[in-house]
Amino acid sequence: MGTLLTVARLEFAGYFATPVAAIFLIIFLALASAFTFFVGYFLERGNADLQSFFMFHPWLYLFMAPALSMRLWAEERRQGTIELFLTLPIPVWAAVLGKFLAAWLFLGLALALTFPMWITVNVLGEPDNGVILASYLGSFLMAGGYVAIGSCLSAATKNQVIAFVVTVTVCFLMTAGGAGFVTDLISEFMSDGALKTVAGLSVLPHFNQIVKGVIDARDVVYFVALMAAWLLATMVVVDSKKAG
Repeated sequence: MGTLLTVARLEFAGYFATPVAAIFLIIFLALASAFTFFVGYFLERGNADLQSFFMFHPWLYLFMAPALSMRLWAEERRQGTIELFLTLPIPVWAAVLGKFLAAWLFLGLALALTFPMWITVNVLGEPDNGVILASYLGSFLMAGGYVAIGSCLSAATKNQVIAFVVTVTVCFLMTAGGAGFVTDLISEFMSDGALKTVAGLSVLPHFNQIVKGVIDARDVVYFVALMAAWLLATMVVVDSKKAG
């Protein structure tokens, strides 16, 4: 556990060693604000809530999470430092989880910096802060799922651009599978059972349920299982590189 925390701390600190961290945070906050105020018509809706803020998070993470995770392992492979890294007395699981935690917490930091919006709705009205808190939790869990996917696909290639594109594609499929326009489109070709299975594998219905303020154990288990599955796959890929 000490090794895991050391890797996570060093990786997290590494984000702030270059201007990349500031650029990422600025872009994240700018896009979140643009989606909320211009696309989501926050002021025009006249409701003291953050529904227009959270409804765009799956699509925001669709690009921001891959942009953050694409360098986790691909950069190590490109520079040839992955061999040196894996010869250190660090278990593969600690290396994988450490890098993942650093990226997840950094994305969590970006999410936390949106707190002025929470303050704004409390100034404008009397929102249900319990629902908002649940929505932040759901958003953070969803971000972890996307980062876990990106971690695995980053480990599979030494090209960051390829890692980014493939991760965006996979995350899009994991997201769009539960979107109404997709389910309506494929409902003509699939049975109700198969349609429910496809929608159930998507992050959207689970996230949307939490955004309503309903924290169902099944939704939390879904996101935990999503992260666990992709991180396990990451360990298998990294271990195969170590063996090779």
